[in-house]
Amino acid sequence: MITGSSLPDYNDILSQNSLLKCRQAFDDAAYGLKDNRINIVLNRLYYAIFYAVQALGYKEGFATSKHSHLMGWFNKKYIYQDKIFPVRMGKIYKDAFINRQESDYELLTASEFNDEQINSAFSDCEFFLRSVFEHLKEPF
Repeated sequence: MITGSSLPDYNDILSQNSLLKCRQAFDDAAYGLKDNRINIVLNRLYYAIFYAVQALGYKEGFATSKHSHLMGWFNKKYIYQDKIFPVRMGKIYKDAFINRQESDYELLTASEFNDEQINSAFSDCEFFLRSVFEHLKEPF
């Protein structure tokens, strides 16, 4: 019989599920990069970051379905209030959001991104994810 104390916390389960989705999104971005599928890359890089931050939120008992609300919470708590992450991570998150918005909703936007910009976005995302995973003491 499983006792109450040995059951995983519901927020921990949600956090782990978000980390799994984060890893999958980052892997999808890597596959898209190999095939030069820029719209897919930009979309999946943003969602990898989104799911990583969502995992942080679940660990803290914070949940929202609003992208801007989650971003604001992350910046306030983890960058400016608790100073856990560098300001650079707030910029990476914001840039990924803007790139995803443009690639998903604007016509011909993906063609405007050059290889250097895409590779930089990919590297920035990897830095962001490694930082979050390290903070959560999770393997990346």
